[in-house]
Amino acid sequence: MSAQRKLRYGMVGGGQGAFIGAVHRMAANLDGQMELVAGAFSADAENSRVTGEQLFLNPARVYASYAEMARREAALPAAERIDFVTIVTPNFLHAPVATTFLKAGFHVVCDKPMTLDLKEAKALRAVVRKTGRVFALTHNYTGYPMVKEARELVRTGRLGKILKVVAEYPQGWLLDRIEADGHKQAAWRADPKKAGATCCLGDIGTHAENLGRYITGLHIESLCASFTTFIPGRKLEDDANLLICYQGGAQGVLHASQISCGEENNLNIRVYGTLGSLAWHQEHPNELKFQPKGEPARILRRGNGYVSDAAKKFTRLPFGHPEAFIEAFANIYLEAAAAIRDHAAGRPGVYDFPTVDDGVYGMAFLETAVKSAKSKVKWTPFVNYK
Repeated sequence: MSAQRKLRYGMVGGGQGAFIGAVHRMAANLDGQMELVAGAFSADAENSRVTGEQLFLNPARVYASYAEMARREAALPAAERIDFVTIVTPNFLHAPVATTFLKAGFHVVCDKPMTLDLKEAKALRAVVRKTGRVFALTHNYTGYPMVKEARELVRTGRLGKILKVVAEYPQGWLLDRIEADGHKQAAWRADPKKAGATCCLGDIGTHAENLGRYITGLHIESLCASFTTFIPGRKLEDDANLLICYQGGAQGVLHASQISCGEENNLNIRVYGTLGSLAWHQEHPNELKFQPKGEPARILRRGNGYVSDAAKKFTRLPFGHPEAFIEAFANIYLEAAAAIRDHAAGRPGVYDFPTVDDGVYGMAFLETAVKSAKSKVKWTPFVNYK
């Protein structure tokens, strides 16, 4: 692979009416390092065709199915075929699509949660290891510069020993049963066959868990979960509340909700240690509150010279020019691109993006929470994810 060319990628999912596919395309395009050249954008062949037309793709590279796409792309000369595929389908397709493309020799960028269940996740991890291909999972909130700054504060001991983690992700968009009215994004999330055993926790709570683990490095020892389905007729939970015991003694509280009236996308996290605390809010992503013990609170802002190199590396604009959701996604794509280029050159590297192992851990988290929510005992040991 020439270092002088853009990476070529294809997309599975993300056709007309989809939300996250467009986000991925904007993020991948942001830094000019990759270009979309192929896609199987929908299970509806006409939707896929029209989407490809709207994206100005060669009609010969717009496919009716992901299986056809993998087969025909693999048959193309190396100078023409895609380098990687981005998967932005409902959950139940993540594992089969990823497995198909990995076995065909392609790298993969996949939306979260990684699979439908833990069994699928472990099987997919085995395929990634066997093929040796790059696999990046888009837990995009880890891409924010001030989240990386938060992790550096913990890593460098500025918070001391971590005692408590509080992660929240409230939304209000499912307060009405809009899936019954044909709302596409709500419909598959509320369908156990397409979303898996959980709606709210799998859709957004997994982000809160991943964010806490990314910043603190803590792993869960056991948890106590309560799921509630507030909206009549809905098959999966729309509100989840968890108490968490971490290895080493720290405690945690995590709640995710999609029926919290008035909330938009209010992911936030607070981490408390023996020497200080921090707080970050996704709706105000360019700021990080740092509270050293016995000192005034400090508001750290993205783009300033005082932030760590880890935060500076993923910052594009000077201070006072906000960066947010698209840029966070783009940071994951940048790191995945570096890994793909290094893979082609046969040189090892260290990268900062969620991997297949994060995906397996996330599915173990969901399986443990579902098990606890159904149990009368409640406190449930974290399931084996090795």
